[in-house]
Amino acid sequence: METKKDKAIIESLIFVSKNPITIKDILKVLDKKEGEEEIKRIIDELIKDYSSNVHGIEIVEVAEGYQFRTKSFIADWIKELKKVQPIKISRAAIETLSIIAYKQPIMRVEIDQIRGVDSTHVIRFLLEKRLIKILGRKNLPGRPMVYGTTKEFLELFGFKDLKDLPPIEEIKDIIGNS
Repeated sequence: METKKDKAIIESLIFVSKNPITIKDILKVLDKKEGEEEIKRIIDELIKDYSSNVHGIEIVEVAEGYQFRTKSFIADWIKELKKVQPIKISRAAIETLSIIAYKQPIMRVEIDQIRGVDSTHVIRFLLEKRLIKILGRKNLPGRPMVYGTTKEFLELFGFKDLKDLPPIEEIKDIIGNS
């Protein structure tokens, strides 16, 4: 690979990509069938380049791909410029989202049993915010829908994949102490 040119191309692809871009996507754009290790090496180099506080942005591995993000210490200025309103998620929505994240694929009736209340409205809200999706239907009477989290969920919470979820014990500790 022509390192400097490829580094610039890969940096640009990550920059212009609306969603996290995968190494496989980069290989497709470069019209290459192999070279994942080289692409990963270049991305790691870019991550290192942007790691100092000289830059207000960084490359983050999130939602099974890579994406430019503003660094957290810049957040107040970005909010001021963009007048960004954070997504307000109720306690019920967080609880439901957590259940889905840890138990997916899961049916609404299972969520209701865990929560002890009807979750229809909360599930509708989470679907509208694209934090969960319908994965399919269970082969049971009534063919109930099965839910799981989305790439937007991973992206919002900064997870590379579901393996990055904190251990359930930590969550229980946090909930138990609030």
